[in-house]
Parts: sequence; C-alpha cells; structure tokens
Amino acid sequence: MGIDTRRVKPFVLPGAIIIGFLFHQYCEILAGIVPFLVFILLLLTFASTELRTLKFKKIDLFLMLYQVMASVAIYFLSKQIFKNDTIAQGLMLGALCPVAGSVTVVAVILGAERKYTVAYTIIGNLLICLLAPIIFTYIANGEADFTDSFYAIFKKISSIIGLPFFIILILQNWAQPVAKILCKYSGSAFYVWSLALLLTLGQTINFIFLHHEGNWNVIATLCIGSIIICLCQFFIGRFIGRRSGDTIAGQQLLFQKNSAMGIWMANTYLNPLASSFLAFYSIWQNILNSWQIWRRDKDSTKTV
Repeated sequence: MGIDTRRVKPFVLPGAIIIGFLFHQYCEILAGIVPFLVFILLLLTFASTELRTLKFKKIDLFLMLYQVMASVAIYFLSKQIFKNDTIAQGLMLGALCPVAGSVTVVAVILGAERKYTVAYTIIGNLLICLLAPIIFTYIANGEADFTDSFYAIFKKISSIIGLPFFIILILQNWAQPVAKILCKYSGSAFYVWSLALLLTLGQTINFIFLHHEGNWNVIATLCIGSIIICLCQFFIGRFIGRRSGDTIAGQQLLFQKNSAMGIWMANTYLNPLASSFLAFYSIWQNILNSWQIWRRDKDSTKTV
C-alpha cells in the first residue's frame, strides 16, 4: 500500500519542528549535510523546469526594489527606535536575507507558477551578492572589505544555487535522457526539503539554546520583530504577486527566506546575536507554510 502524500505533507513541517526541538543537539552535528541536500533539491526542482524559457518578469523588479529599500529603511528606523545596533542588524536581515532555494517546492504545492519562482530564486540570490557587501561594509564602518565579502557570499550562493542550474541547463541541451530521468523523480524534492528543514530547524533551535543567557531583552525583541516582519512580508508579497499575475509566487518569494544563509552572513559580518532573528523567523515561516499546505489540501479534498 502506497503512502498518500496529500495526507503526509501537512504534517511534515510540524514534525520537523518537534523533532528539531527534541533532538536539536544532534541536528547541529548533522547540519553540515544541509548544503548537499539543498543542492539535490535544486537539481530536482530545476530538472522539471525548461530553463531556457526563463525570462525576467515584472514581479522580479518589484521584489528586488522591496529588498533594497526595506533593508536600508528597516535598519535606520529600528536603530533610531531601539538604540541598539544588534537589534537593527537582526531586523534588517528579515528583508535582506535571500529567498530560500527550496521556495519553489512549497510555492508549486500551493499553486504558484514554477517559472516565476525558479527565475527569482536565481535573480534574487544574485542581487544579495551585490547588495549585502555594500550594507555590511557600511555597518562595519569600513572594517568589512567589499571585495572580500562579495567574493565570499558569491562563492557560497553560486555553489548551491548556480551549480545545479548550470548542470541542468547542460543536461537539457546535450543529455536530455538524463534530464528526463531527474525530472521523473522531481516529486521527491519535497522530502529532500523536509529533511533539510528538520536539520536546519534543529540547528536554529540549538543556536537559541546556546545564546539566550544574558541577552533576553535583545532576543525577545528580535523574536517579536521576526513575527511582525514575517507576516508583513507575507502580505506585501501577496500584494506584489497579485498585481504581477501570481499571488502565491509573490508571497512565497518575499517571505520565505534562506535562514541558513542569513545566519551565516550575520555570524560572519555582523553581531552573531543578530542571527537569532532568523532563527525565530525560520520557525514562523515554516509554521505558516505548514498551515498553508494543510489548508490547500483540505480545500482540494472538499472539491474532489
């Protein structure tokens, strides 16, 4: 008897949160395999998309403009309000953090157009390669070198996002039988993502356990801020998506963040405590994703 994936999917995210919480120390040990899981995930996702047909869309421009303007505005406003640079850095990461490589998996389940999400996954991450070093150089008062930070961020993004893109592009042009085999198994991307999610959440929860002592006020502020920014970006993304022809793509591309990448950037170039914002953000975004998948599956069951 086969597994009914429609019944399983709504419980994958809550299950990952519970297991990640209970076994967070072990997830931290295994977190090193997450980049490889994301690589496989993107390989399967890109394989089911005709990459030669991808085009720059109006939605990409609006999403990029939001990330640039919101990153700068949030940093300066929150610094004035809270008089704390760590809080300002953490809240800024909510807008600056690149879109998650796994966004297509969830977005397509929810009904988004695959071509929109794949295109911005690539374009949005390349934008952060340029934008993040500029912001980090300013925040660090010149201590962070633009060239070094650009190269480090580009290398990290290109190895995870760019490499599977070019592999599939080559296979689709010169080894179509292999590309078709990968496309056949593209449905497995959800379960690869689920394992990556479990390990990432476990690592996130472990980080919070390790850094909470003596920093409760900052962490509590970042926790509350992560809920607010997560919800704001969800609804702003829906607004942008609705006016660009794909509401679901807009909401997912704007609010679903690559928290692991953001945590790495904070630990490398900012105050490491600021990364706790993304630790909380990853929990809220995955709870929201879980609810959306559950609701969609419930609605689809009613219509059958």
